[in-house]
Amino acid sequence: MEKVNFCLSCGQRLEVRSIGGENRKACPSCEFVHWGAYSIGVGACVFKDGKVLLIRRAQNPGKGRWTIPGGYIEQFEHIEKTIEREVEEETGIHAKTQRMIALCDLPREIHNVYIVFSMDYIGGEPQADGVEVDGAGFFSWEEMQEMNVAPLTTWIVNGALHNKSSNGLVIDQKPIVQLDRYGLFHSV
Repeated sequence: MEKVNFCLSCGQRLEVRSIGGENRKACPSCEFVHWGAYSIGVGACVFKDGKVLLIRRAQNPGKGRWTIPGGYIEQFEHIEKTIEREVEEETGIHAKTQRMIALCDLPREIHNVYIVFSMDYIGGEPQADGVEVDGAGFFSWEEMQEMNVAPLTTWIVNGALHNKSSNGLVIDQKPIVQLDRYGLFHSV
């Protein structure tokens, strides 16, 4: 059970109750239920001339490993804008979100969901930001085999390069109903 002890709405000490078949921390004074801690991250497979954009992490977790660029979604930012921003911040590369190609689910103390997109390369030359990233470049699958690439990145890039049976999920630019503020994705 997480270390959240007080209601985020009214400040009352939380108690443990069975809600939805699970023991959850809930407020005895108001309707607040602590559903858990979650983190939503995004990653990008940007390809240019058959090579994928990789960064070398300058900070933990994963310091010294090569990964695809990415980061965490801001509260009021659409997912596709998050990944476009993260790619540009970390590498100086301009890219446009194309389709969702992978979803990674890691339940733990903070439940991490990681959404990966294929992106169209628009322009720019890879440059590390010097803070989160100390190396950036486009690399072939063969070059990756000689590098210190994070296992999840290897799995993601392998799927993007070799799994042609799926077109992934694309952003629905013209949904049949208008759902303001929603980011909608569908299979093609």
